[in-house]
Amino acid sequence: MVHTTMSALSMGCWCRCCGERGEGHGNLRGFQGKTHLYYDHHPRPWAHTESQENVWYMQETPFCLRVRHLLPYSMSDSNTTDFTNPSTFILMDIPGLETAHVWISIAFSAMYAVAVLGNFTILFIVKREPSLHGPMHYFLCRLAVTDLVLSTSILPKMLSIFWFNSREISFNACLTQMYFIHCFSVMESGIFLAMAFDRYVAICHPLRHSTILTNSLVAKIGLAVVVRGGMLILPTPLLGRRWPYCRTNIILHTHCEHMAVVKLACADTRISSYYSFFVAFLVTGLDVFFIAMSYIQILRAIISLPTKDARLKTFGTCGSHLCVILAFYILALFSSLMHRFGNNVALHFHVLIANVYLLVPPMLNPIIYGMRTKQIRDRLLWLFPHKGT
Repeated sequence: MVHTTMSALSMGCWCRCCGERGEGHGNLRGFQGKTHLYYDHHPRPWAHTESQENVWYMQETPFCLRVRHLLPYSMSDSNTTDFTNPSTFILMDIPGLETAHVWISIAFSAMYAVAVLGNFTILFIVKREPSLHGPMHYFLCRLAVTDLVLSTSILPKMLSIFWFNSREISFNACLTQMYFIHCFSVMESGIFLAMAFDRYVAICHPLRHSTILTNSLVAKIGLAVVVRGGMLILPTPLLGRRWPYCRTNIILHTHCEHMAVVKLACADTRISSYYSFFVAFLVTGLDVFFIAMSYIQILRAIISLPTKDARLKTFGTCGSHLCVILAFYILALFSSLMHRFGNNVALHFHVLIANVYLLVPPMLNPIIYGMRTKQIRDRLLWLFPHKGT
């Protein structure tokens, strides 16, 4: 094994954990043709060696930057760290909050348990109650399935990191997880738009609701939501597969978030950045615009009602939907702004917000619909009758 070390290099190195720059005290190590520059900043107790994959994890810190970008002299190709497709990625925990990992994992587990129990309850009640076999509740069932897949895509692996220190994830599994997360996020946005359209027709054109939103149209809308999500996100893992990853295979996240993976590539990844921005604008921007237009028309129709009781009753039929929409898009907007403009925000805050964005809406959706939708609430109370009745 070739082992070379040069200390006290007169150049800078950036820590991959927090982006902080260390001046002039890096070490250059080469192992079996793999050369890395690092400096002592964040001790990592989970460092290990995986010689078969030619990937080395130093106890001092994760790798910083490719040496060929830093050394003033050229190096042979055998001394670079290029690998087109790494066999595995290493997921991080929440750096800086190691002492709170047990409590964070308990909180996330509770959110996931509520999401699973609540969404399965929604599916069970709608299936068992014939009076709920309508467009709004069909969309609600699709939302429940989407929430279950979305939360299940991230939480089991996250808990394995917290509880069993199982940080490795294969390259293909990482891209698959990234695809499911973003695909079902797009689907959820599309379902909210479909539900807003249903509320618009029900309130503004109540006499034509059954003739406009037929079962055939509801099925076509559901299919369009699935196809849109699948096709728009499909280029994301395809682009991720073609990038060369030559800096490190450590993802500074608890799951394979798109931008966290793209940052590991050493090629020009502007096309991925531009495409993600295009998808965010096309999906979030247009969906929010059409949802807002629907609710403007709904509010106009409610205001025109003759009595206060009628206005309150009508607004109550879409109040739960509006609460769910606000919870989803506010968290999505906050998470997106953090990625774009939160360079000075601590890394652990980035990771927490991204996880909360994917776990809180699946937990809140069945709670809000269960409390605000009278048919579901009555059916749920019927399933659990009071003692002595």
